[in-house]
Amino acid sequence: MNIPEIILQKAESHRIISGMMRLMGRGPDEAFSFLDFAMERGTVWFDHADIYGNGDCEHTFGSWLKTRNIQRENLIIQSKCGIKPGICYDNSADYIMKSVDGILSRLECDYLDVFLIHRPDVLWEPEEIGKAFDRLYESGKVRAFGVSNCNPAQIEYLQKNTTHKVAFNQVQLSLAFAPMISEGLETNTYSQNGLSRTLGLLDYCRLRGIEMQTWSPLQFGTFQGTFIDNPGYGPLNGKLWELCQKYGVSKASIAAAWNLRLGRNVQVISGTVNKEHYEDFLKAANINLTREEWYGLYLAAGYSLP
Repeated sequence: MNIPEIILQKAESHRIISGMMRLMGRGPDEAFSFLDFAMERGTVWFDHADIYGNGDCEHTFGSWLKTRNIQRENLIIQSKCGIKPGICYDNSADYIMKSVDGILSRLECDYLDVFLIHRPDVLWEPEEIGKAFDRLYESGKVRAFGVSNCNPAQIEYLQKNTTHKVAFNQVQLSLAFAPMISEGLETNTYSQNGLSRTLGLLDYCRLRGIEMQTWSPLQFGTFQGTFIDNPGYGPLNGKLWELCQKYGVSKASIAAAWNLRLGRNVQVISGTVNKEHYEDFLKAANINLTREEWYGLYLAAGYSLP
């Protein structure tokens, strides 16, 4: 099935996605104030998951939509399901269908622009998922589909069993977490960074025309903290500061721009509800790092070129 043209257009023109996970625990006044700010700054793409605040984030967002009388067709709203925290991953058709109904109810919306499988499930049955996608699409509840944290083989396995294009893949990527880049640059070497940890995911998504939505663009490790002003990343912060002076933006802006420089099929998910920090991400969309600057940051992050 073809993806609605409006979604493709907005993916190219709106490269910063506002991630809603940190709406968790925020009262309506604080949450609504940030969402108003994001809209005023031109944000149209919002990312959810049913596990964010155990559904509370979606509920808060839905209340904002209703209270502000936002025109639904002006937004791109996506959500994910499949994680039962501390229990298992569940990508069964029944779970997907029930989850989407719950998501729509909390968001107070009739449809999702994009629905993503949150994590690959070793026990998943792609034929079953394909049928669930059919039902969601035909009922008008979902307009486009994708995955999150999946490698090429997993995407191929799913794509083989559905007529709907797997059009999006959410993946972790930052200057301090870039195995999908180092494995390609250090192919056919003995370097530890040349080990294939993503099975060529970057080039696969490019080949298949899959939009990569990159999360945790300022983090090192997995939820270990930010590398911005972290003493453990001295050379990287020095290089970031140098480019801050040139472009007149923050280190966060430069770091997010580094992700975006990978191509038009890359978006950045901002996980903040701090207005100042979010403004930093928006500025990244207007920065086009030179080749020398991009590689300079990569090397300053501790990677090498063979």
